[in-house]
Amino acid sequence: MTDKKEHIINAAIPLFAEKGFEGCSIRDLAARADVNVAMINYYFGSKDNLFVAIMEYKAQFMRGRLDEIESNTQMNEIEKIDAVIESYVDRILSQPFFHRILYQELLRADRKELHERIINIFVKNTNTLKKIIEQGVKKKIFRKIDAELTMATLIGTINQVMLSKAMCIMLINREESFDPYTDVKFRERLIKHLKNVIHAYLTKE
Repeated sequence: MTDKKEHIINAAIPLFAEKGFEGCSIRDLAARADVNVAMINYYFGSKDNLFVAIMEYKAQFMRGRLDEIESNTQMNEIEKIDAVIESYVDRILSQPFFHRILYQELLRADRKELHERIINIFVKNTNTLKKIIEQGVKKKIFRKIDAELTMATLIGTINQVMLSKAMCIMLINREESFDPYTDVKFRERLIKHLKNVIHAYLTKE
């Protein structure tokens, strides 16, 4: 990826988070990135393509990390699951802007084609976790469970934390000034909770 293309993507993320997909025009995006409209059209062709490029750009890092965990021969499947949980929590909590634009868009009922393109990007990542779980089942480390919904349980819990800062603060009974997304102890608490839940589900009848 060229530096200019990456620059446009990074400039677009907070603008999409602020205004939503519908509220941003190509001119808005060009102005935020301090480039001309022709350059955005040259690299991406359309606003839809720019949005999908953002999703792919962000998903690639996690895909690489998941592949690295899955192929690590020094770790057993429980350790791999723990590493996946740590990676997801760290990654998602560290980029609230990206999370906001992704779920603002996916909650809409229209733009089916765009949503299918976005979902296909992230399905690639969930397939790696599925491989880890299936390998654990094959080795009889894990009981036979629903691998896809295990991923939904993991991501769904993190998403609930990210969905509303105010709700998260209320649920954990903290003061209004508390920021769960930057607090190290809360991050550790979330990781520990997810490990406990997933371990119990994978290993206990």
